[in-house]
Amino acid sequence: MARDSQDGSYDAAREGKKLSRSFGWLVFLGVLLVAAGVVGLIYTGLATLTSMLLFGWLLLIGGAVGLLHAIESRGTSYFWLAVVVAALNIAAGVVVIRHPEGTAEALTMFAALLFLTGGVFRLVGSVVVRGPQFGWTLIQGAFGLLLGLLVLFDWPDSSRYVLGVFFSLALLFDGLGLIAIGVGGRRIVGMVAPPDTGTAPDAPRATPPDGPQDNPPKRSEEGQEQSNN
Repeated sequence: MARDSQDGSYDAAREGKKLSRSFGWLVFLGVLLVAAGVVGLIYTGLATLTSMLLFGWLLLIGGAVGLLHAIESRGTSYFWLAVVVAALNIAAGVVVIRHPEGTAEALTMFAALLFLTGGVFRLVGSVVVRGPQFGWTLIQGAFGLLLGLLVLFDWPDSSRYVLGVFFSLALLFDGLGLIAIGVGGRRIVGMVAPPDTGTAPDAPRATPPDGPQDNPPKRSEEGQEQSNN
C-alpha cells in the first residue's frame, strides 16, 4: 500500500511539473504578444502595414485550401460554390498583398461607417427602450458615434494608424490574457500538485523464495575439539 502511494505521488508530481511548464510557455507567448502590441502602438504605420499583409496572406492561404477541398469534392452539389468562394478569397488576398495601403483606406472607411451606424442605433435604442442598462447603452452609442466621426473626418490619413492601433491593442490584450492564464495556472498547479522530490521511487526488493533453505552443516563441539587436538 505504501509503495502504491509513493508511485502515485511521484506520477502526480511529474505531471504537475509538465503542466506547470506548459503554463510557463503560455506566459512566454503572452509576453511576446504584449511586446508586439507595445511596439505596434509606437509604430502605428508599421502595424497597419503588417496587419494588412497578414490579412492578405490569410485570405490567400484560405482560398488555396478551399480550392483544394473543392477539387476533392468534385461531383457534389456545392462544388461550383466552393470554387467561386475559393477564387474570390485568392483574388482578394492578391489584391490586399499588392495594394496594402489602398486596402487599409477601404477598411478604415468601412470601420468608420460601422462605428457610426452602431453608435446611432445604440443611441436611438437606449432612448426608445429605456431599459435597465440605459446609461451604459447611451454612453456606448455616444462613444461609437464620436469615434466614427473622428475616423471619418480624418480619412484617408486616419487609415495609416487606425487599423494599426486596433491590431496592436488586440495583441496587447490577448497577451495580457495569456499571461494571466499562465500565472494563475502555475499557481493552481503549485497548490494542488505534490512537491517534486526529483528522485524516482526505489525499486522493489527481491523477496527470498519460500521453502527450506540449505544451510551449511555446523561442526559439533566434539569434532572441533578433536581437530584441535
